[in-house]
Amino acid sequence: MQIDGNTGLVLEGGGMRGVFTSGVLDAFMKYDVYFGYVVAVSAGACNGMSYISRQPRRARISNIDYLTRYNYIGLRHLVTQGCIFDQKLLYDKFPNEFIPFDFDTYFKYSDHFEMVTTNCDTGRSMYLTETSDHQRALDVVRASSSLPYVSKIVPIDGIPMLDGGIVDSIPVMRAMEMGHSRNVLVLTRNKGYRSRERDHKVPRFIYKNYPRLRVALSHRIKAYNEQLDLVDRLEESGQVLCIRPQKPVEVGRIEKDVNKLEALYEEGYELGEQFVMRYNLRRN
Repeated sequence: MQIDGNTGLVLEGGGMRGVFTSGVLDAFMKYDVYFGYVVAVSAGACNGMSYISRQPRRARISNIDYLTRYNYIGLRHLVTQGCIFDQKLLYDKFPNEFIPFDFDTYFKYSDHFEMVTTNCDTGRSMYLTETSDHQRALDVVRASSSLPYVSKIVPIDGIPMLDGGIVDSIPVMRAMEMGHSRNVLVLTRNKGYRSRERDHKVPRFIYKNYPRLRVALSHRIKAYNEQLDLVDRLEESGQVLCIRPQKPVEVGRIEKDVNKLEALYEEGYELGEQFVMRYNLRRN
């Protein structure tokens, strides 16, 4: 597959497995490799923002270096903030104080960056862009990565939203619909992975005001495995190139083991660098 100015970049989520993606993107930024269109979901959206703002290692610092220092994953945050992640730290202190986010650079390029959310009213995916409003940009990425059951619903433009991965974990079809017939996919599971969990009907008392969201959650695993089947077909036909971990990932969605996170980040960085060299993308 030829990579050119119309090739899209698709970033999967996966919670803390997203450190793999941050490694890949840091390698891309090292060689000034940027794609003209990027669509990202959940943890991929968080990493994608630092990629769009041209801030190498920013995502790595927040996901690994600061994890032990600030201990921002835990049940106490679920009790105090309604989210298992410390959202005040991640979406306020980090971008505004501790690891300042370059909004000016981000808004130069964000018109070609879409973040995936799930509309709780319809149970369908939405693809959102923000090109000027600091707070809305942070709210969108927060909604995109707000895991069901352990995060509060996030209102965007008056619409209740949650993690985009509920309905579109690998938004390659969105990229194709937007006119990008060839895409590079950064995935956070090894080739051949399929979830062995089983779908279950979500009881009415959970998200009782959002019946369509319950339906989407009840078919989430089936939908994800079908997307993985689609990725394999697209890869075999030469329509996509995939960068993914080479072996089963030991990092969990809410992983706190820094050594595991560091190893996965380094694997992503190495594979990202190999990808740049293999396809002669180096620009500096």
